[in-house]
Amino acid sequence: MALSAADRAAVRALWRKLGSNVCIYTTEALERTFASFPATKTYFPHFDLSPGSAQVKAHGKKVADALTLAVAHLDDLPGALSALSDLHALQLRVDPVNFKFLGHCLLVTLARHYPGDFGPAMHASLDKFLSHVSAALASSYRWTPEGVAGPQPPLPRAPESQ
Repeated sequence: MALSAADRAAVRALWRKLGSNVCIYTTEALERTFASFPATKTYFPHFDLSPGSAQVKAHGKKVADALTLAVAHLDDLPGALSALSDLHALQLRVDPVNFKFLGHCLLVTLARHYPGDFGPAMHASLDKFLSHVSAALASSYRWTPEGVAGPQPPLPRAPESQ
């Protein structure tokens, strides 16, 4: 389901309210993801994953920057996030379900910090936004009946008729 005008307005309004604190909340959401979904730690074997570590904070900033980019390009999330999708599919080989885990943990984190703003309508709008972000990040993966098989090869071109 596409983001409605009301969804877009709600997401933009919340993002403005978060302001420079976005990094704090994305870092907390990462820490929550690592605690709630321990398998996500396998993608960060070289990180100090303890709460408050500099490496988790740095990755939290990357997540914040990506989400801020997405908020600025709500009309073209796949285009805005295509390089990040390619990175996660081709180089990092992150299982796309982890994007959903992180999105869920971000919802929990924001609801905890902004209970007055996080009613059912905001929850639905932000959940829809994060679902679209997850889908855009997963767009470089090739789906098969067996599951994720990596990036999609380019489609063959049809022969030109004369």
